Amino acid sequence: MNNKLLLGAEAIALGALDAGISGVYAYPGTPSTEITEYIQKSKANQERPVRSSWSTNEKTAYEAALGMSYAGKRGLVCMKHVGLNVAADAFINSAITGVNGGLVIAVADDPSMHSSQNEQDSRVYGKFAMVPVLEPSSQQDLYNAAIEAFDLSESVGLPVLLRITTRLAHSRAGVKRTAARPQNPLHAVYAPERFVLIPHHARQQYNQLINIQEQLEKLSEQSWLNRLISGSGPNGVIAFGIAFNYVMEIRQAFELNFPVLQIGQYPLPRKHIETFFKFCDTILVAEEGYPVYEELLRGYLGEGNIRGRLDGTLPRTGELNADIIAKGLGIERKKVRQVPDIVVNRPPALCKGCGHRDLYSALNIVMSSFAEHHVFSDIGCYTLGALEPFNAIHTCVDMGASITMAKGAADAGLQPAVAVIGDSTFTHSGMTGLLDAINEQSPLTVIIADNDTTAMTGGQLSSATGSRLLDICRGLGVAEQHIRTIIPLKSHHEENMTVLKEEITYQGVSVVIAQRECIETAARKKRNQADRT
Repeated sequence: MNNKLLLGAEAIALGALDAGISGVYAYPGTPSTEITEYIQKSKANQERPVRSSWSTNEKTAYEAALGMSYAGKRGLVCMKHVGLNVAADAFINSAITGVNGGLVIAVADDPSMHSSQNEQDSRVYGKFAMVPVLEPSSQQDLYNAAIEAFDLSESVGLPVLLRITTRLAHSRAGVKRTAARPQNPLHAVYAPERFVLIPHHARQQYNQLINIQEQLEKLSEQSWLNRLISGSGPNGVIAFGIAFNYVMEIRQAFELNFPVLQIGQYPLPRKHIETFFKFCDTILVAEEGYPVYEELLRGYLGEGNIRGRLDGTLPRTGELNADIIAKGLGIERKKVRQVPDIVVNRPPALCKGCGHRDLYSALNIVMSSFAEHHVFSDIGCYTLGALEPFNAIHTCVDMGASITMAKGAADAGLQPAVAVIGDSTFTHSGMTGLLDAINEQSPLTVIIADNDTTAMTGGQLSSATGSRLLDICRGLGVAEQHIRTIIPLKSHHEENMTVLKEEITYQGVSVVIAQRECIETAARKKRNQADRT
């Protein structure tokens, strides 16, 4: 029972459980979703309950985890890289307040943008906030690092960022488990001089954060996540996170003996690096994501003998892999991952029978009657309406942007101004944009594609689950006669077009809720009911 085959995301979850967390806070986002799901389903969670419901968004998740830390308990907060943008205000300021109980933020970055809008690197946030960052290279190391991160957090009084990337989050390996620790007792801290960030207190706390950086660097020098693999020859590699695996694969495959400095804890262990540089004429910096530490190394040690993403030795965009590392080392080899010609590219598409299909069919016909027919949309399954055969939406920028962009376009004089947003995205970050429109009585129609779940990430519950949208919109101040509900089915096609046209031509704020359960979650419910009987 102590040996388990786990995804990288699951290894973090198990490590956090065995570290004695009392709560996990998260909003689902690929590739981080499985961390929270594992905790929700875990037997360990049932034996000693851990708070694990989904949060409304990443900001509320982080702030609740900070509150748990304030009370002396250990809290884990999880999100994907763009979710950290939403939580950034709380995250950056929590480095100023410091923590009481251990607080670990697990952030899953998505290089190559498999399911994301950008490739941003969360290590930049860690560096910006001046907190410890851990970036293990294997599932076992993720498990061990998750436990250590809580100890580190409590020992230095700071949140700790634990970074993973898509390949590590979604690949499996064996993990050996250690003895689980009990949860912390309740011991809330009374420290207004830390947690009340008026300027006088904030200045003192910021000075303390600056002063602790030397200690953080010493801890990094001693960390088992930073280690030297000795070798010979004039050329070496500094490898970060999962890139270490690719480097070692090439080293073994070609029976090479170049030295490798593995770094998995930041701030950078400067003494290790300076010693490494003394014995190498040229160093390749292999890091997944931005050239975050390549830039620092060039600042520390000069430009002359460093190769990496900045000089084109490694590509500036996309994921690394063993082939790319080999080429960066001057080794040409046949690609391992050749895709046979017979394999046809299969782009994502809305599920057959999905209610979004019927919504877009009706919306396209209605919008075609207007000279301007721009539709502002958002992030979720319904974003696939941008593709053939619908071509129904024309923007997708960030969570909640559909409503506020449509409002801005209406402010500019664009009519009609139409936004399409999902139910979970609406409660995540669309409500405040709708409130802006209500306050100014903007001529705007918001279509909420309500499938009663967070479908794109696997069907998690959201703050909108359970047909709560009507009450939310009414409470925000939308006139009740302009909150309309339609059922996106072919049998309701004519009726739906009538409702959409009436509300889109209305010169004020209107909301149309297209309400139909996701066919995947509906099918899953039926299967579960059949299994129980």
